[in-house]
Amino acid sequence: MLHQPFYLMQQPFTKPHYIFFLVLPAGISFGFATVTLPYLLTQNGFSVGDTAKIVALGVSANLWRFLWGPVADLTLSLRRWFWIGVIASTSTLLLLCFTSLTPKGAALLTSMLFISQVAATLVMLPVGGFMAHRIEENKKGRAGGWFQAGNLGGIGLGGGAGLWLATHYNVAIAGIGLCTVSLLFALVVMLIEDVQCNKYKSVAHEIAAMGKDIVAMLKVPIVLFVILMICMPIGSGAAANLWSAIAKDWQTGPDTVALVSGVLNSTISVAGCILGGYIADKWGNWVAYLGSGALCALVTGIMAALPYQPAVYISGVLLYAFGLGLINAAFSAVLLYAIGKKNAATKYSMLSSLGNLSVVYMTAIDGWAHDRHNSKYMLVAEAVVGILFIFICMAVLQQMKKRNLVLQAID
Repeated sequence: MLHQPFYLMQQPFTKPHYIFFLVLPAGISFGFATVTLPYLLTQNGFSVGDTAKIVALGVSANLWRFLWGPVADLTLSLRRWFWIGVIASTSTLLLLCFTSLTPKGAALLTSMLFISQVAATLVMLPVGGFMAHRIEENKKGRAGGWFQAGNLGGIGLGGGAGLWLATHYNVAIAGIGLCTVSLLFALVVMLIEDVQCNKYKSVAHEIAAMGKDIVAMLKVPIVLFVILMICMPIGSGAAANLWSAIAKDWQTGPDTVALVSGVLNSTISVAGCILGGYIADKWGNWVAYLGSGALCALVTGIMAALPYQPAVYISGVLLYAFGLGLINAAFSAVLLYAIGKKNAATKYSMLSSLGNLSVVYMTAIDGWAHDRHNSKYMLVAEAVVGILFIFICMAVLQQMKKRNLVLQAID
């Protein structure tokens, strides 16, 4: 018992809301990439379709998060990996702000954006481990809510504040300001008990054991259902990556876009995430996830039916942000339900990487739909696809319940 793996040892718990601050630096980087950058690109000669491709390729970095997941579980400690991620994320965001934003520099810009988002995933990587080991079981839904609140709140800061600074001053000032704020938020990690890796077994032995653990997890029917569900375009939030790029259709100016995508978006998203965490704990993961996805689809459908007016844009974007807050909290709760505690950073990063697949392909599809038709067609397409897959999931889940394949917990 002296040399127990860290995931079997009794560890002190921490407060769920601390997770909010740990995720903010990654959210800020993502917000700059999906709100500030698209607006600047369309103002510098890029079409919405080309902008969507660049953003989609950039955020696709989240799909590869699982490749470096085992590193956090097998080397150093979670706190040290968190600091490595924060330094890499802020450094690459700053470099991105000094990259040319013209069509001639599209290749370099896309590469820098991808690298910055890879760095941001390093911030997320150890946070999954902290949630698995430092949060009590009956509070993991709330932790998932705070996790996504930090993510979406950071997007609001990185997008809203970043856009305001970039349009009123310059991109360099925006980068310096956002990086400084990110480093300040990261200091909260010092309030959380660190999680050490297992230093008493070889890396080869641990990788083999980890592989067996992951294979065992994938044999559980409900885990397979979770994997398929999170890859579906249910509440993907893809439209949020293009709100700033299509704002002109609703005659909405840059200051309004910055306000809506920044402080207001952040506040609404955080509220949705916190409420979503409580909903997942009280009424269950499936109600929280599929219900939130339905709300996102309803918002885009109604927004498409209304006229092109600033008020429609503002209310639609904010309601969409609330829906995304709800579903992102449910997303984290579903993942924590599926992964258990062993090799938590690896399994959380693997499943969360798959969850980003729908964001990537739906962003590209939304951009294509816009350039092929218009903004309203794009919103209708996202709503219809989302509702269709919600009904599919409900039908499959009902059959699994009849066969007693839905477990209460996964070890």
